[in-house]
Amino acid sequence: MDYKALADYLFPDVKATPEDIEARFPERKLPAGANVTRIGPSPTGFVHLGNLYNAIIGERIAHQSQGVFYLRIEDTDNKREVEGAVETVINAMDYFGVHFDEGATAEGDSGSYGPYRQRQRKDIYHVFAKLLTERGLAYPCFMTAEEIEAVREQQTANKENPGVYSKYAKCRDLSLDDIKAKIEAGMEWVLRFRGQETNETIAVEDAIRGKLEMPRNNMDFVLLKSDGIPTYHFAHVIDDHFMRSTHVIRGEEWISSLPMHVELFNTLGWKQPIYCHTATLMKMDGESKRKLSKRKDPELALAYYQQEGISKDAVWEFLLTLLNSNYEEWRIANPESDYHEFPYTLEKMSVSGALVDLDKMRDISKNVICRMTAEQVRDGWLEWCNEYNKDFAELINKYPERTLAALNVGRGGEKPRRDIETWKQACDFMSFYYDETFKVTDNMPDECDDATVKDFFGRYLSTYDHNDDSAEWFTKVKTITEEMGFAVKPKDYKKNPEQFRGSIVHITNMLRIALTGHANAPDIWEVSHVLGEEITRRRLQAFS
Repeated sequence: MDYKALADYLFPDVKATPEDIEARFPERKLPAGANVTRIGPSPTGFVHLGNLYNAIIGERIAHQSQGVFYLRIEDTDNKREVEGAVETVINAMDYFGVHFDEGATAEGDSGSYGPYRQRQRKDIYHVFAKLLTERGLAYPCFMTAEEIEAVREQQTANKENPGVYSKYAKCRDLSLDDIKAKIEAGMEWVLRFRGQETNETIAVEDAIRGKLEMPRNNMDFVLLKSDGIPTYHFAHVIDDHFMRSTHVIRGEEWISSLPMHVELFNTLGWKQPIYCHTATLMKMDGESKRKLSKRKDPELALAYYQQEGISKDAVWEFLLTLLNSNYEEWRIANPESDYHEFPYTLEKMSVSGALVDLDKMRDISKNVICRMTAEQVRDGWLEWCNEYNKDFAELINKYPERTLAALNVGRGGEKPRRDIETWKQACDFMSFYYDETFKVTDNMPDECDDATVKDFFGRYLSTYDHNDDSAEWFTKVKTITEEMGFAVKPKDYKKNPEQFRGSIVHITNMLRIALTGHANAPDIWEVSHVLGEEITRRRLQAFS
């Protein structure tokens, strides 16, 4: 076989040489030890938590080392591509605070190592497809899907490894004339790598998992599909070489493909990047763990966290607890530090399934939000409301001073209140501060019948002075409590319940329910001063 003639026939338009491509994408000029990482999502319209999980790893590895983090769109499968999906990916990453130094953007590409969308790099892939063909290491294959399925059935019956290789590679030894005849007859073809029969093994040092050993590739895997677009395997090797990636971060499901990728790097004479195969995201299902499912689990989609209004900072902090076993320790020791200051390392990553616990994420979210200033909470909440609850956004804008004052209730100090866990839940929790959304949802305490409620609020309003400070106000509440036969000290009521009608807890709960609609609410005196005297009196008079 004249492989040079075959290469010229298959790729007549390819004039560039491998040397031309090397010159086009030179080694990056970066500080010693700087890392170059990327994420490479497919534009399917579904951006999942795993994308963000791996993006955080890549961003941390790159930016902690003064390196480069870029976005590459892996759009080689146009059957799965959804219109507007690239913008969806970019917007999702931006929303969650993942910032790229270069790569695909909504306006096009930014950077010197593009195009950053694989379908636009066809000319680059074809240079190396031609090179491998010239060297006798790639050939056109005309096997149909039906033929490949028949081969698989035979292999299954013979208990052999499934795939196209060795005697099952029916097009390996076609002559140049046979190839020309089939192509001229309109037969579709793919370009396959010519695998070698071998019993050798390969060893790859994974930065997360340590040494991985497995059989060397012997498959005639596909390099170019029938439309001339590469498979992931071929595109990955070429792109990560010429974009000068130092680390490839991807899910553990790609480990089985390593022999093909190592084979290509070795064949092309390129240094392979450091592989980092991350643990699968899991969840508890009853007593057992299972992989998060796109069909069953809404929390797999990044859109879920946006719609629920879980703060991006909370999502980051939660994922950092999955990514490094010592993150929670660090956070306790550094409660006021920005999580970007955490010294993330690959060595601390788990190789077992990473458990996504939404209750834990929401608890982290409470901690994140309670550490924010009132202004930061207002801004994050308003941004979410502008997108998902425009009616509440109007209230925030209508009452700016009251909103900030309300958000300051219980904020600060050693033990700030942890009332808000998501921006969505904030709309419910904060609703009592606005007449437009205020409603009483809790019943008055069982110890307080209608007559007691009416009596208490009559007494309370008769002595109420909005200018009283907190101590003066509470003194009056205690006086009324005692006059009505309720215990001023809850422990006295608990010890001798028959001597009292109830305790001061029941009295203050009546106030909370009248003012906020809930028995569980912030400090009554503070709330009344956020609401103002007019609203406070009106709400209390409804029960007098």
